[in-house]
Amino acid sequence: MPIERTLTIIKPDAFEARHVGDIIKILEANHFRIVAARLVRLSRREAEGFYKIHRAKPFFPSLTEFMSSGPALVMVLEGENAIARLREVMGATDPAKAAPETIRKLYASGIEHNAIHGSDAPQTAACEIGYFFPEVELI
Repeated sequence: MPIERTLTIIKPDAFEARHVGDIIKILEANHFRIVAARLVRLSRREAEGFYKIHRAKPFFPSLTEFMSSGPALVMVLEGENAIARLREVMGATDPAKAAPETIRKLYASGIEHNAIHGSDAPQTAACEIGYFFPEVELI
């Protein structure tokens, strides 16, 4: 399996509920290596820039408001087949449909406040990593 890098964000709801350490433990237990991390508090404009692909969708305003509502932890993870594996470990976007023991099943409170973000494809991961870690050489 190829070694990949992906971006994840522990979102403001999980941060406020003090689940950051719990989520990192799950990521490490699933053999993800953290190669970069940054604590952020996105402005509304930064959240809109990051989620610009969803601009035409009805949830865009509430998503960007939520993502700019408090601190979040942005990380680059590395591992074998990292993108697909992270999506599996995160669980379904809707925590009511997420598999048991996934991050969203354990820590999300709803479809919009779902604790964690993860890139969905290699191209998306490259773009998202560049958004938060421009001109940074990742080890």
